[in-house]
Order: sequence, then structure tokens, then C-alpha cells
Amino acid sequence: MKILGGPKRMIKFKKQIMKKTTFFLCTLLLISSIVIFPRSSFAYPFWAQQNYESPREATGKIVCANCHLAQMPTIAEVPQSVGADSVFKAVVKIPYKDDIKEIGADGSEVPLQVGAVVMLPDGFKLAPQERWTDEIKEETEGVYFTNYSEEKDNIILVGPLPGDTNKEIVFPVLSPNPATNKEYHYGKYSLHIGGNRGRGQVYPTGDKSNNVIFTSTSSGIINSIETIEDGSYQINIENENGEIFTEDVPVGPELIVKEQDQISAGDPLTNDPNVGGFGQLDAEVVLQSPYRIIGLIAFFIGVGLTQILLVLKKKQVEKVQAAEGV
Repeated sequence: MKILGGPKRMIKFKKQIMKKTTFFLCTLLLISSIVIFPRSSFAYPFWAQQNYESPREATGKIVCANCHLAQMPTIAEVPQSVGADSVFKAVVKIPYKDDIKEIGADGSEVPLQVGAVVMLPDGFKLAPQERWTDEIKEETEGVYFTNYSEEKDNIILVGPLPGDTNKEIVFPVLSPNPATNKEYHYGKYSLHIGGNRGRGQVYPTGDKSNNVIFTSTSSGIINSIETIEDGSYQINIENENGEIFTEDVPVGPELIVKEQDQISAGDPLTNDPNVGGFGQLDAEVVLQSPYRIIGLIAFFIGVGLTQILLVLKKKQVEKVQAAEGV
């Protein structure tokens, strides 16, 4: 193939080819690592972002609860009111007992990880770093914030992060300014907040993870229990007709049944290894107009002056009455 334009054009053409090839290989490697070697860091929020346009369903449920089935409390602290174009902190607390470990995908014990999502009202968004105070910078050290999507910069995600050092996550939030953007108004706004600790019980595909209790789908007698090389189990159940049904149990959960046990459909085969859970709540914040604050201060000053004048007037009347002998 002949390239017009001489050696410089040829060099430029080769660089473009190398750049595109490198990009293709990196993309292929990333996709392969997700599919072939899935890690907990991709469990949240990657799948939620890929499968849901919004993390909050019409019923009000945050979609994280579709995979993290267990419920645990989440606490949020937001100021009662904030000023326009101001930075404030939304604090999400994800409590759980110290030093708890869970079952990893390979069956080993691993520390819990945490994650959080804050759905801000339209116009509110993550504050730019140049407006963070020294206190906020210190409180958010090691925490990485991402937007749910390019179109939804009011939905902020964090995680997964090591849970032992991130039970309290600070979100620096910038409020809108109705004076410069007429789309927004002063008043009360709602925030929707979710916090999670630990792995989920169901994958987005609908398959169970190994972090959940496994139950029998058949009734009968456990004929045999086979241990596979990777540590998983195959439980063979013989029903009353002599048919054999096999239950596969992945590595991680502990078996609570043994051979020759009589079981019914729905009976548990393993313990419940899950120690984590998801929780969500709503909060409210008032976007306060400075003129309302000035008006309120003026009202209090007026009330105070009125009270003082009434007291002075009363004393003056008392002096006049005393002088007239009334």
C-alpha cells in the first residue's frame, strides 16, 4: 500500500494504527477480566449502572436490594438547611460489628467491604475539589466518588471500600443557586440514600452467589455427598420413586446435612454464611434563601424592639400613675 505525503505521513499513520490497536487490546483485556475473573469490586456499582437507568425503582426501592437481600440499618446525617451555591456534607454511616469476616468468592474468609449511593435532588451534585475544605479533604482521603452516569451527576456512588476504615462515608455536596439558574427554587428537597456492607446473595444474572443459604429442590433421602476438587459439593438425593436428583453447593457455605438424612423440598442444606446487608432511607434538606434569613432576623429584631418598647411604656405609665397618686 502506498501512503501519500512522505515519511512524516507514514509515521503518523503508524502511530494511529498502534494507538487503535492498543486501545482495542486494553478493552478486550478489561472485558475478559470481568467475565472470566469477576471480582467483588465489579459487583457494585458496575452491574447496577449497566442494568438500570436509575438506581431507584418506581416503588422507591434502591436496586442494590435486588442482589443484597439481607437488610441492615443505614444512618444518614444531613444539615437541616443549606444556602445557595454552598458546600455541605452528607454523611452516610454503615454500622456493623468490628472484625467480622465473610465468605469470598473462592470460599475463603475476607474482610467486609462497604459501598453507598446518594441520590441528590436535581441541581445538587458532588462539590468540585477546589471547593473542599481541609476538613472534607481529610475525611474523604482514600474515597473515590463516581457519578451514576454522565446524564445523572446528582447520583453519587462510592465503593466498594474496606469496611473497617470506612464505616462512615462523607459526601461533599454542592447546592444549586436559584439566583443564577431559574430551573431550581428555594424550598424543601428529598435525598434517597443507600448503604451496603458485604457481598450480595444473588448475581445480576439471577444465579445465587456462595454467600447465601442453599436449600433442597427435591424430597427424599440423601444417597451420597461428593466433595469436588475445588471444595464444592454434589448432594445426591433419591426420591421415593428411586430417581436421583443432584444438588450443587459451591465452596464456602457449611453443610448441615449428612448422608441418609431424610429431607423435604425447601429444607436447608447449608448454613447461612451471609453477615452483611443493605439498608436505605430518605432524608430532607431545605435550600434556604438568604432573603428569608434576613427577613427572619429582621422579624426577631422587630419583635424584640416591640417588647422593649412595651416594657418602657409600661414603666412610664406606672411613673405617671405614681406621680398622680392613682
